[in-house]
Amino acid sequence: MAQVKVFSLFSEFDINLFKGGKHYRLYEKFGSHLVTVDGVEGTYFSVWAPTAKQVSVIGDFNHWVDGEFQLNVRWDSSGIWEGFIPHVEKGTAYKYKIHSNNNGYISEKSDPYARRYEHPPKTASIVWDDTYQWKDKNWLKTRKKHNALDAPYSVYEVHLGSWKRQVEEDRFLSYFELADELVNYVSDMNYTHVEFMPIMEYPYNPSWGYQITGYFAPTSRFGYPEEFKYLVDKLHENGVGIILDWVPSHFPEDAHGLGYFDGSNLYEHPDKRKGYHQDWKSLIFNYERNEVRSFLISNALFWLDQYHVDGLRVDAVASMLFLDYSRNDGEWEPNIYGGNENLAAVSFLKELNEEVYASFPDVQTIAEESTAFPMVSRPTSMGGLGFGMKWMMGWMHDTLEYFGKDPIYRKHHQNDITFSLNYAFTENFMLPLSHDEVVYGKKSILGRMPGDEWQRFANLRLLYGYMFTHPGTKLTFMGGEFGQYDEWDFESSLDWNLLEIDIHKKTKDYFSALNKFYKSTPALYEKGFSHKGFEWISLDDNENSVISYIRKGKNDKDDVIVVCNLTPNTLKKYRIGVPKKGKLKEIFNSDSKEFGGSGILNSRQITIKKTPWNNRSYSVELTLPPLGITVLELK
Repeated sequence: MAQVKVFSLFSEFDINLFKGGKHYRLYEKFGSHLVTVDGVEGTYFSVWAPTAKQVSVIGDFNHWVDGEFQLNVRWDSSGIWEGFIPHVEKGTAYKYKIHSNNNGYISEKSDPYARRYEHPPKTASIVWDDTYQWKDKNWLKTRKKHNALDAPYSVYEVHLGSWKRQVEEDRFLSYFELADELVNYVSDMNYTHVEFMPIMEYPYNPSWGYQITGYFAPTSRFGYPEEFKYLVDKLHENGVGIILDWVPSHFPEDAHGLGYFDGSNLYEHPDKRKGYHQDWKSLIFNYERNEVRSFLISNALFWLDQYHVDGLRVDAVASMLFLDYSRNDGEWEPNIYGGNENLAAVSFLKELNEEVYASFPDVQTIAEESTAFPMVSRPTSMGGLGFGMKWMMGWMHDTLEYFGKDPIYRKHHQNDITFSLNYAFTENFMLPLSHDEVVYGKKSILGRMPGDEWQRFANLRLLYGYMFTHPGTKLTFMGGEFGQYDEWDFESSLDWNLLEIDIHKKTKDYFSALNKFYKSTPALYEKGFSHKGFEWISLDDNENSVISYIRKGKNDKDDVIVVCNLTPNTLKKYRIGVPKKGKLKEIFNSDSKEFGGSGILNSRQITIKKTPWNNRSYSVELTLPPLGITVLELK
């Protein structure tokens, strides 16, 4: 057996924090680290495996021979195995060979803290560090204003493997190539942020990245870790923030992953009622275990610290919060108070958000949470979960349901399009039209729209115009911005050839203009989470299927009036009440010919008259374009 030198990066304080669930920088200690000991270069390895009786490092450097390089178990009952192996260099592939005290179980596991992995389907970890020199100091200095809750926030959701492919070689674009093509595209389209579906290493392409095995490494499908950092840097250089999908809710059972790691339920809850996700055939983290909580919070901070990301969208929060999530009677056990809340998960999420915002106060955490669980985006000091924002799933469902109806029937469903304002300010809501809405037979967003081709594109423009003038931040999935016909396919590129067709190009131009208009119109974002930023003019004109409202900024001179005509009929001399006398000027119209519309505009200043309407003293007559949204400012 080769000698593994006794060496540690852990202090006694580190161990106490780890055991207590309060060590939030575990990536600085666990994993493989290139170090020099007594003048000899090599690699320090450490892994948590308390049920193990022997842990060896196997890899390229010793022909994967078990038992030759055995790590030393610490004396302090922490369950940590560690040691220094001389001459193991950067780029070395390795795993841990674990012999368990439990029933003679033997496994080969990837390193949970590895910074890089082999390209799937290979599964080994790789010794890695990088000396990437960040160039985003100016961005980080000003990031607070980009991420503020009173700033414009328009997110482009991207699956890196299918946004665009290298056609000649039929392969993914690399991080380097994306740093050119994707960054330029997002900038030209005037988005404020991008959100990447999970880029942490994952073994199975059809999981879209949501079944993670390598929590501390960007997937090697697209290049090296420092190349991903370069992509982040280029986004920041172009004034675009980056949000990562983060998955603390479950993990796959793959043999090399976290499941049954040392012959025990180390990371997953041992009770299958709490530890196994029936829908996804995956394992659920044990939020009751201190060391697991430290692992997850360290991982969240890792991406904010080491990769300079600007936010985390936390996946499947509802599945974490409820013990009976997707379970029938008898398949779950109530908590100590007789309720269905997972109290450990609730406290974990609070602790996560507290630590994220304490360490990085200028980022955002965003919850994908689909229930009425209260105060998801309220501070923990008020009893909330502490997220910065929450996805508005009810708005998404009602809006897509409404827009999928033939306009002739919409007058019977007016409540579907107005109901969201009954609860719009109970949370800091983000309006999502995400990847989940364009798969599994749901059709693309354009494919959901009724009518002939002209009406479908007009409906699409109207939908997104309504979305961008509705209170809350915005998230749109790639392809919707130019009218992708087909459902999203993770194995194929978006249909960029559609941009050779005039209506698709004009739809893309519309989206770029809509983002630009949103960012330059303070009334659309400054009070986006407050009832003070919204006022109905009319929500009950069912017969005409028209809604109208006022969006308000911090300065009342910035207020705008929004009118949506949700039918294909042009409405002339349509009267709405307005708050004061003066003149109105149209500043945005989805029916403009440059966007593929019919060009029915309100082209001149319109004088407001003292004619009572909509319970107001003043009113004005407008021409409403078919399936169009009109935005006007008071002069």
